[in-house]
Amino acid sequence: MSSRNRVAYLADLVLQRLRGDWTDGDRLAEVCSYALVTPGKYFRPILLLESAAAVGGDLHQVMPAAAGTEGAHLASLIHDDIIDGDQFRRGMPAVHAKYSQADAIVGGDALIFYLFAALATCAANGVEAHRIVRAMAKAAQAGADLCAGQMMEEEIRLNGDMRINSYLRMIENKTAALFRASCDIGATLGGASPEQADALGRYGTYLGVAFQIWDDLLPYIATSEEAGKSNSSDLANRRLTLPILLCRAEGGPEAAAEIDRLMNGGGDIEERHRRLLALLTEHGAVERAGQEARKFAADAIDALDGLPDSQSKRSLEYFAKTAVSRCR
Repeated sequence: MSSRNRVAYLADLVLQRLRGDWTDGDRLAEVCSYALVTPGKYFRPILLLESAAAVGGDLHQVMPAAAGTEGAHLASLIHDDIIDGDQFRRGMPAVHAKYSQADAIVGGDALIFYLFAALATCAANGVEAHRIVRAMAKAAQAGADLCAGQMMEEEIRLNGDMRINSYLRMIENKTAALFRASCDIGATLGGASPEQADALGRYGTYLGVAFQIWDDLLPYIATSEEAGKSNSSDLANRRLTLPILLCRAEGGPEAAAEIDRLMNGGGDIEERHRRLLALLTEHGAVERAGQEARKFAADAIDALDGLPDSQSKRSLEYFAKTAVSRCR
């Protein structure tokens, strides 16, 4: 089976599990189901499954945890869309736009708790209790890291922190935390040695950083329809992403001043976005950010060197490559 076909197969298994877990029919289930079954890549649950399989684990045993990881991820997106005021997610109305802000907040909270219930369910599938306890600790740490990263992003925005290192520390928490946890949890539940779990955790960290840098590039290399959300969202929220920081650092004072005017000024947001795109392209910031994303993806692949060859290892390598070539 090719890596592409295996990913599609695993995504379908995750989707079926999510549908089975959220069929009660009350309003909470309706809100959560809407968030969970909208078209998505299921990156994080597949990373958990493949990390478990790469160390000899059983996919059936860890499937509940994989589904729960997607729940926690979607919870963070639901809350992000409320914070950012984004009305669309994956080309569909965001949860708070489809229902209400109150329903979206409660639904997101429920999906966070779903992760921990799902981890506990793995015991009935034969996973040893001590591995589940360690996995829960890793999930809790990921949640704390994610929240810290979210707060760091707001501090960066408010303080006008233009340091690239600050940005990288922020995304290592906000985005990479759940990638890292998905891989580490899968490895832990699958019976990994400490060295194997560490390698997969490092893979997840590098992959998460690469994924976020590429995500920051989408407003400049893909249409809003391809990306599934407005290309002007980052600009509207004055979010300092890597292409902008690189342009400020390398484009000279005139480019920095123009970026400040576009980020903080008024007027038509779409026109400001077009001018920002032209500026970033002119100074090579889009290409440089793409190079950085590909470098982190290569580091992710290198982190897998100590694992035995398997279809799951090849699938993880495939994920790293596709993370920096996607349009959504």
